[in-house]
Amino acid sequence: MAFPDDELTDGEEVALHLHPHWGSLVVPALSVVAALALMTLGVFFVPDGFLREAVQYLVLALGLAAIGYYGVAPWLRWITTHYVVTTERIMIREGVVNRSGRDIPLVWLSDVSFAQSLSDRVVGSGTLSIESAGERGRTVLSHMPRVEAVHATLYELAEEADIRRRSGGGHPG
Repeated sequence: MAFPDDELTDGEEVALHLHPHWGSLVVPALSVVAALALMTLGVFFVPDGFLREAVQYLVLALGLAAIGYYGVAPWLRWITTHYVVTTERIMIREGVVNRSGRDIPLVWLSDVSFAQSLSDRVVGSGTLSIESAGERGRTVLSHMPRVEAVHATLYELAEEADIRRRSGGGHPG
């Protein structure tokens, strides 16, 4: 899915458009499976009695609430989280109902680093830390897909932006 052009300035191009790594959805998916299993057990093993049907509905309601909270909500956060790297800035957009955004101009970058655990390396993700000259300082983006490639791309784009800034601001190409 392309990032909306109305968020870009003249001459600005999208270099990367990413969501958090799919691995961040493993625990929510397992939570949904567990909730479904517990719901099934709860519904079929409710003892007989005059409250049986009410207890079954209660188990179903609690199970559906758990699926919504632990499964659907993280998925919605995942699909509405965008990490966009352009030729001019890093754009972070998050939120389902309440949206938030942060833009970091590439010329403000003072340090970009990444870290990967063994499990991150296996699935191809990691944590990207971006230090900028702005007031908010360090931004940490966990579950970044292809973190090493993103790191290298940021370095290259920041160098190009710095060259453009020092030469008078024209866009390359």
